[in-house]
Amino acid sequence: MNPNMNKKIKFAVIGCGHIGKRHAAMIRGNDEAELVAMADVNTSLKDSINKEFKVPFFKSIDDVFRSNLEIDVTNICTPNNEHVAQSLKALEHGYHVVCEKPMALTKADCEKIIDKALRVSKLVFCVMQNRYSPTSVWLKDIISKDILGKIFMVQISCFWNRDKRYYKKNSWRGVLETDGGTLFTQFSHFIDMMHWLFGDITNIKAKFNNFNHKNIIGFEDSGIVTFDFVNGAVGSINYSTSIWDKNLESSMTIIAEHGSVKVGGQYMDKIEYCHIRNYKMPYEIKNILQGKPELLQSNPGNDYGGYKGNAANHHFIIQNVVDTLTGGTVATTNAIEGLKVVEIIERIYALRRND
Repeated sequence: MNPNMNKKIKFAVIGCGHIGKRHAAMIRGNDEAELVAMADVNTSLKDSINKEFKVPFFKSIDDVFRSNLEIDVTNICTPNNEHVAQSLKALEHGYHVVCEKPMALTKADCEKIIDKALRVSKLVFCVMQNRYSPTSVWLKDIISKDILGKIFMVQISCFWNRDKRYYKKNSWRGVLETDGGTLFTQFSHFIDMMHWLFGDITNIKAKFNNFNHKNIIGFEDSGIVTFDFVNGAVGSINYSTSIWDKNLESSMTIIAEHGSVKVGGQYMDKIEYCHIRNYKMPYEIKNILQGKPELLQSNPGNDYGGYKGNAANHHFIIQNVVDTLTGGTVATTNAIEGLKVVEIIERIYALRRND
């Protein structure tokens, strides 16, 4: 019998912003997990964290590790540019890592994390929560079973609102060195979905603009990217954070040999079109298409107050960590896949310098 089967997996969360709190809440909601510590450089959060989560609060990751608390997993929920150093530090101390997206801002830094994890025999889980939505699981199923036949064309559209309610003064968001860019912070989940479903890309061309964030962020707010998939299909990503007031959509349209599919909605959580030769949609999926998802419910998006984020599927990630560490399954979102997302974005952004 696995000695870990009756032991709760102990988590420390680094970063107490919205996403850090989401991680903490999902850990506390899992009967097989235990939240043992939280940390943030903003020490004014201490009282609210103590009240809400009732765990020790520390002002740094170093203070957490000096506390001698029993920890199995460290969740890195800090600004993008801090992910690498903090992941490496957690691995060095002998802890598994759950790293929020993006895993890093360069492929080379991702490789440092993977190398360290291999050297210390620890696992790195990357947060790619959109894979867990019912529409994503369904898409993966019909593509894996070749129900669509040869894929001809894939079009991804990500049109969100990100204004001064999001890009606040003195924040890491919007700063090139700490944020990395719109594809890293806003839409990396959809790059992951694309790679997960259709594989790698080549022959990338891109056009970037900053329409209405010129005095707010240090990079593009919109882009049009075209490419070929290595498997032969053609694809494009159209994205923008210049949508007024609220998110418009995140959608994926697939044109294939045996039919066409479009998933959309704010979080790519609705099936808007499905017409495939000799294919009968399962009853529970049909309910989603008809707007009655009683049997297969997507989770609502992360609510940041004045703006919305990706679907809130972090509980699936925490459960996968628990199941993997207790010997019940394998990591569904591993570090190699996290690296591939960063690599694809890095290759796209290599064209940003020449735009």
